[in-house]
Amino acid sequence: MSKKKSRQLFGIICVLPATILLAIFMIYPTSQVFYLSLFKMGGFSPVKEFVGFENFQYLINDMKFVQAFQNTILMVVVVTIITMSLSILYAAILSRETIKGQNFFRIIFYIPNILSIVVIAGIFSAIYNPTQGLLNNILNLFNSDMEPILWLGGKHSVNYAIIGALVWQAIGYYMVMYMASMANIPDSLYEAANLDGASKWIQLSQITIPLIWNNIRTTLTFFIISTINLSFLLVQTMTGGGPNGASETVLSYMYGQAYTNSSYGYGMAIGVMIFLFSFILSAIVSFVTKRDVLEY
Repeated sequence: MSKKKSRQLFGIICVLPATILLAIFMIYPTSQVFYLSLFKMGGFSPVKEFVGFENFQYLINDMKFVQAFQNTILMVVVVTIITMSLSILYAAILSRETIKGQNFFRIIFYIPNILSIVVIAGIFSAIYNPTQGLLNNILNLFNSDMEPILWLGGKHSVNYAIIGALVWQAIGYYMVMYMASMANIPDSLYEAANLDGASKWIQLSQITIPLIWNNIRTTLTFFIISTINLSFLLVQTMTGGGPNGASETVLSYMYGQAYTNSSYGYGMAIGVMIFLFSFILSAIVSFVTKRDVLEY
């Protein structure tokens, strides 16, 4: 066997296990979701009726799905903006500034990321408790006559309460990632900027962010997809989609339709829409954030 063919064979052998796992656990299940979305069936029933695109036609006019989709968009946009902004800001402060107890703050910020999502849901459910919760008690210090706010029971406040938990959970993880990128930026660039009289904000926006942009771009796409998944877990453990569906997300709505209402085919149709939405959103983010790589 020639040296070239032996290299090719070695490459195939190395890639083959990963390819098999990808086909079994990603490609096949995804294709099944598309296939089952064309049927009317229960989650645990072998009987299924082919209905074509009827599930998708119903989906378009389903106002509960529309509300769940709007809630998901709200969470993705708000959580992404706040988390990415604060992560970059905190990373810059802990990387460039001399602060007493820097390592302590790094550990504290990262702790939420190692906690189970169920534990985080329990912590924030206690914080949002209308009578004994920390948040209402702090607000009572400024206005003792204030009526308790139902953070998880109010139609307009529940989504923002969940957003708060999502932001708290994610900041530390992305902060550490950005700190690793910032550590590779030469100090000479900041020294030159200081000599030119550039403020800290200008240094952040003109030096730090452009030089770690590739990392920001990669984590942004990853974060958007993970927010869709984590919002489902928090909603399931904190509100169950309530009150009256006000905090429902597309994943929690899909889960409810497929496994609670025994509308498995309809749930798979929702899954197809989520897949397409995630794919299109990732492509848009990748296109919008594309820029020339800066070298130093």
